[in-house]
Amino acid sequence: MDEVTCSNCGTGNLASQKFCGECGTALVLVCDNGHPNPPDLKFCGECGLALGAEKPAAGQPTIPTDEAGERRLVSVLFADLVGFTPFSESRDPEEVRAMLTRYFERAQVIVERFDGEIDKFTGDAVTAFWGAHLTQEDDAERAVRAALELIDSVSELGTEIGVPDLSLRAGVLSGETSVGSGGNEKGLVVGDIVNTAARLQSAAAPGSVFVGEATQVLTAGAIRYEPVGKQDLKGKSAPVAAWRAVDVAAEVGGKGRFDGLEAPFVGRDDELRLLKDQIHATTREQRARLVSIIGEAGIGKTRLSWEMQKYLDGLTEVFRWHEGRSPAYGEGVTFWALGEMIRQRAGIAETDEPLKARTKLRTAVAEYVPDLDEQRWIEPRLAGLLALDDMPQGDRNELFAALRTFFQRVAETGTAVLVFEDLHWADSGLLEFIEELVEWSPRHPILIVTLARPDLLTDHPQWGTGRRNFLSTHLGPLADVDMIGLVEGLAPGIPGDVVSLIVERAEGIPLYAVEFVRMLVGSGDLMRKGDRFEMAGAVSELAIPDSLRSVIAARLDRLEPDQRALIQDAAVLGYSFAADGLAVFGYDDQDALSDRLRELTHHELLEFDADERSPERGQYRFIQSVIREVAYSRLAKSDRRDRHVRVAEYYDTLGDVEFSAIVASHYVDAYAADPSDELAATTRDALQRAAERAAQLHSYQQVLGLARRAIDLTPEGADLAALHQLAASAAQGLLDFDTAEQHAATALEW
Repeated sequence: MDEVTCSNCGTGNLASQKFCGECGTALVLVCDNGHPNPPDLKFCGECGLALGAEKPAAGQPTIPTDEAGERRLVSVLFADLVGFTPFSESRDPEEVRAMLTRYFERAQVIVERFDGEIDKFTGDAVTAFWGAHLTQEDDAERAVRAALELIDSVSELGTEIGVPDLSLRAGVLSGETSVGSGGNEKGLVVGDIVNTAARLQSAAAPGSVFVGEATQVLTAGAIRYEPVGKQDLKGKSAPVAAWRAVDVAAEVGGKGRFDGLEAPFVGRDDELRLLKDQIHATTREQRARLVSIIGEAGIGKTRLSWEMQKYLDGLTEVFRWHEGRSPAYGEGVTFWALGEMIRQRAGIAETDEPLKARTKLRTAVAEYVPDLDEQRWIEPRLAGLLALDDMPQGDRNELFAALRTFFQRVAETGTAVLVFEDLHWADSGLLEFIEELVEWSPRHPILIVTLARPDLLTDHPQWGTGRRNFLSTHLGPLADVDMIGLVEGLAPGIPGDVVSLIVERAEGIPLYAVEFVRMLVGSGDLMRKGDRFEMAGAVSELAIPDSLRSVIAARLDRLEPDQRALIQDAAVLGYSFAADGLAVFGYDDQDALSDRLRELTHHELLEFDADERSPERGQYRFIQSVIREVAYSRLAKSDRRDRHVRVAEYYDTLGDVEFSAIVASHYVDAYAADPSDELAATTRDALQRAAERAAQLHSYQQVLGLARRAIDLTPEGADLAALHQLAASAAQGLLDFDTAEQHAATALEW
């Protein structure tokens, strides 16, 4: 006899019933095409399909057989709409059918993205399995990720159709069950976990996902949970332990998870949904797109990118993730971000010897570029970019074409994602390449995401707009309600008056709030007690600074003198640095240095890059760039000069032309602190070498800038003529013929 499962409480009811005998909820049957029907019909009144069970192509039900089923570890997702019954009672049946169709279509897409199988739609409930036919080691994690994504999708659907109260709740359980033929064309999955998942779902609050113990244990590395205690579920003889899935905390398997103080992701759901829509549109349409994200320092640009990376990592589709930054140190280091991306794709670490790096590059080119002629053309130019070999003859267009072709070939193996961080520090050459890559890739799935401060728009006001497939969004300060959630999620148990004070001072900037909390923890005023935090003193006794600079300076002042000196020396090296580089400041005892760096990491001022795929693996970097800026600003000018000279000399002795711009920038900063004649000559020579390296890469804008700086430091003579000639060639490359003529005329005078 046909049975209908109540979508509200999970109780089985006879198909002849109109309402659930357990909770009174109206029952409805939905055909395979998504049409709702009363439970007493045998065939759909809209399209004529048989009701009561999913039917195979022949139109006849598959009945269970006597064949023994297979015992498998399966994860079950049971999800149910909340607010559907009031909606269906007050709307026209066609409107209800249209809403359910959209809901089922989205559920189908989301489950399949995470490699799950829809078992059935019953009323407004969805049942899906992972591991029923093909087991993957992260099945449970995929099920929880899918459930969280369904929650967001239904919330968005409610907004679209004008039903803000529409939401979803879900239960996920993992365990051993029997899988065999019967039930429907996908087979019959039976066992206690199927019914228990439905019961667990009914215990969850609207908009939340509850999981059982086995699921929580299997997924705790990648999913952040909070315990909700033991739940009394209908039909269970004993209470069932449950956890609420809060959010995705890492890549698949827990990779990249940060175990220190990490704020919850709040207030940016719309922006994250925009990125998700853009990446799926890029894959679906097979053409390049650009998304520009603009926001002040600390507003959450990098966090948004991290949330996107975690999302993509959990999908079954292949995505090729690349990220690179334009460093503030060594202003406009030519195509540094692209170099990082190439290293990441080839698996080249900064510490690799040239021969090993060249071998890895050749292997990567061969893997992604099948055509031998293209391989022979692309590889030398990528090697020139990475300073593994001399750049082949040719103009900048050839380098652009080689890079563009390489990323296009990578995209042919899976949608390529290129994230450019700190684009406000980039020179115009990189911006031109990004624009060309989008324009010249109409048949390649490449999504480019650029993260920049508003400074970028000063020189490039139309960046990210005005062109096909270009999109720009601006991240503003978070609302107070989101900031409250951020602080309370960062430090559960923190008193409300302290939360209010932090939110008021932070003014909607997430980084500010995080730094306030870190300062309180570092000072011992805010102490962790288990999973909660408690204040050690009265709020009135806390000296909360008025600005982030004061917050960070206060944190630095609480360090031991040797720790403070170390972090200031590190600030001179730059945003990221290798421990070996600190030897230039006299840190000869590597064991003692490692201990001090570990202490600064514990204080959450620095972090260590241990990612095997990262080109900066084995290096340290500042948790936030503003921490480095504050530490550096506290050095006396004489100390800045001495330290910059020592660092410049260190990089110069490496003999690597790729570091020429960094050498020059350190000498420029040293000269700014002490404009002596001796430093002027050294700085001029370094600038000229950097300009010549930029000329090899055809970055004419940077050549012109470096040459002009060198000209300002050069007395009359042959050296001045050479610099003007270099500037003239760069201006000609930029098609700025007036400037080229002026520099050429000046060069002829000498």
